[in-house]
Amino acid sequence: MNRVNPLHIGGLLLVILLFFIMQLSGAKAELKEVEAEYKQVSKLATEVNALKNIYGNKDKAKKSLLRILRLSSLRSANIKQKLKKNSLSVSSLSMDKNALNSLMGKLLNGAYNINAMKIKKLSKERVSFEMEIKW
Repeated sequence: MNRVNPLHIGGLLLVILLFFIMQLSGAKAELKEVEAEYKQVSKLATEVNALKNIYGNKDKAKKSLLRILRLSSLRSANIKQKLKKNSLSVSSLSMDKNALNSLMGKLLNGAYNINAMKIKKLSKERVSFEMEIKW
């Protein structure tokens, strides 16, 4: 009567098997969650890298901005520029609305970090504006 009943051993093995199956299904669910998080982080890292490539190049931003300000359509606008260490301030006391449309089209379609912008209507055809662009 000291012998272990084979049914008890079979029952114990069945309980252990069920325990491992439950653990395995929990691990699979956790793995799926981690995979989804990895995909999100990977996508975010790609987007951040792309934004860094666009906005991070200070010299390229300066050169393209200065090239825009030298356009022939903006020469009559009498635009004043103040180049600072981390930004460029651009202003004009009186500017034609067509020149402003040209300037805004170039700046808003480019990759510039516009920190502040103030446009004031002086008359039907003239405006004054101030803008600060950071890099």
